[in-house]
Amino acid sequence: MAYQHPDNETIIQALKDTKTIAVVGLSDKEYRTSYQIAKEMQDAGYRIIPVNPMVDQVLGEQAYDSLLDVKESFEMINVFRRSEHLTSLAKEALQTDAKIFWAQQGVQDDDAYEYLKKHDFTVMMDMCLKVAHAVLMK
Repeated sequence: MAYQHPDNETIIQALKDTKTIAVVGLSDKEYRTSYQIAKEMQDAGYRIIPVNPMVDQVLGEQAYDSLLDVKESFEMINVFRRSEHLTSLAKEALQTDAKIFWAQQGVQDDDAYEYLKKHDFTVMMDMCLKVAHAVLMK
């Protein structure tokens, strides 16, 4: 099954159901897209949990090495990694309480999509979280 974007109502509901976002690949460098988008989402009221073994803290939040190391609960996983990492991240996602998986623009994998959909995840791929939030949550 090839990936298809969910309808706008599904995306809006996912954004409303989310309070905390685990951001995989979040950089501590302000010029990086991951930082800028996570900051924007934090400014919009979401709690951000950085997931990146190369940093200790980002945006005032403790960073974790992997999704499985995160102690707090989170509803959404936002991925800033290359497409080839999505299948392993999807398998990690299944071991969390999250049910929303969002891969940023340019990041997509049909196998990961199929796997997540079989396990009742809401899945967005190749779509910018910040743009979707700005357009749909006016």
